[in-house]
Amino acid sequence: MSAEGPDIHRGDPAPPASPGRRFQRGRLRLGLLIAVVCGSLVFLVLQGLGNATTYFRNADEALADRDDLGTRRFRLQGTVMAEPDQRGDTTVFTVVYHCAEVRVIHRGDPPELFRKGIPVVLEGAFSKSDDAFHSDVIRVRHTSEYRTKDADRLELAEKEACP
Repeated sequence: MSAEGPDIHRGDPAPPASPGRRFQRGRLRLGLLIAVVCGSLVFLVLQGLGNATTYFRNADEALADRDDLGTRRFRLQGTVMAEPDQRGDTTVFTVVYHCAEVRVIHRGDPPELFRKGIPVVLEGAFSKSDDAFHSDVIRVRHTSEYRTKDADRLELAEKEACP
């Protein structure tokens, strides 16, 4: 080895990295790991909040805000006007709130007590292809879940029904 450094002609190994460099590399790896974990947590929280934030609109509000709502999912409240038309797994009916009518196309089995004159809360979205609200969830008053979550809205719907 010469005074100027390792002799590359003799095959001398390079001097080991200084302890400061190893410490900096370790901190960098730890920082990257923390950033990945924090980023993952933020992503999961935002996904959860996005799914939990389902907007609630009465039929009249939904019609007034239809352009703003677009095809985003939200909850629609109204009272079933006429006897629903059920064909296979599709049920077509109209809900009304403050005399504003919304045509609904529901996929899936409606609840047992679903019928004309009952206030409901539906989950779904307006479609681009037609003027209907497409739902996949119907909640009616008889379930304990609905009583605890949406009972005040149902009572208001019953009081404010169209003549």
